[in-house]
Amino acid sequence: MDFAYTTEQENLRQEVQAFISENVTEEIRTEIEQFGSRQNRGSLTSGLYKKISDMGWIGISWPKEYGGQGGSRIDQYIVEEEFSRIGVQVGGAGSGAPAILAAGTEEQKKYFLPGMISGDISFALGFTEPQGGADLAGLQCRAVRDGDDFVINGQKMYTTAAHYATHVYLMARTDPDAPKHKGISIFLIPMDTPGITVRPLWTIQNEPKAPHKTTYGDDRTNETFFENVRIPASAMLGEENQGWYVGAMGLNLDRVGASRYLLSVRRDEDIINWTKENSLGNYQLTDDPSVTDRLADLWIDGQVCRLMTLRSMSMVERGETFTYEGSAEKIWAPEHGVRTTESVSQMLGLYGQLLNGSEDNIEDGVFAHNLMGAFQSGINHGSVQVMKDQVSRRGLGLPRG
Repeated sequence: MDFAYTTEQENLRQEVQAFISENVTEEIRTEIEQFGSRQNRGSLTSGLYKKISDMGWIGISWPKEYGGQGGSRIDQYIVEEEFSRIGVQVGGAGSGAPAILAAGTEEQKKYFLPGMISGDISFALGFTEPQGGADLAGLQCRAVRDGDDFVINGQKMYTTAAHYATHVYLMARTDPDAPKHKGISIFLIPMDTPGITVRPLWTIQNEPKAPHKTTYGDDRTNETFFENVRIPASAMLGEENQGWYVGAMGLNLDRVGASRYLLSVRRDEDIINWTKENSLGNYQLTDDPSVTDRLADLWIDGQVCRLMTLRSMSMVERGETFTYEGSAEKIWAPEHGVRTTESVSQMLGLYGQLLNGSEDNIEDGVFAHNLMGAFQSGINHGSVQVMKDQVSRRGLGLPRG
């Protein structure tokens, strides 16, 4: 097995790195830090995306007929990894695009995918509900058919992008009498549809604001209310009452990509880079064997994250059946991220607890803010406990219970 990139792939990486060096100015970096996401960006960043699009680097692996390049998933990974390191998202991770590609109608693909590539369309994820916790299948938001329409009533929690997204990727119950994993459907709904109300939920990262490189540093999420929201039946993604399977497939595919992998390993890179250039007073961390041994362990674990991601992408590229692999990544990577955060806190001691704005903080308090956000990694995009159950059943063939 050859773990190295091809010459062409290495050339692509160098080309992307040169582009970033030439085009991503300090002003653009400042704007990226201010706005923080692709869908909610400023004028300078919008110009940067236009240049990236002109290079053919957005939606590389998406079909050409929907605005993509029809290229390799590995090429997309390489490009996505380089841009993700500066906070620019080009790969479509977390966008819902894989589910639309797999289950959408031709009309839905032609409408949504080009708009997602251009940045004109973005999605908030409408899955979690107040009473449900990690039990997504227990959702109560109702979609009732009324002729050629559906009428939706209910509430969603932690719809983080809802205050700037153009659409919500909504999971709702369409058959209340069916078993809870059945009778669910998914809808693609414009956020300006009458009856939708978004209310902010300010996070622990709000005051003080988390620095740009913080993992799970969003200062705001939302609760979203649906009151007699009327939408056409054509807004349904996939077949009626099959939303659980469409959603699970989409989440599984959405977990594959460089930006997801970097969520878990960027903490490793940040602390290793910091220890190379800095010390705690007269104490040089790299002179302590217990610290260097731990950093080496974390780095190796991070490379496991990378190889698991590349394995999944290779499987998708070859058209192989993709079942438990995304769930396995969702177990290893978040747990690794939590271990890293805890280790960094132990290495830095009290200095590692100083938040942004505090005197004597380290790197604007990024390590302290990472610690506050670490718990999210085991819950976001599917809890680790649920993922372990999926690996047991789908990967190992173990029975329920």
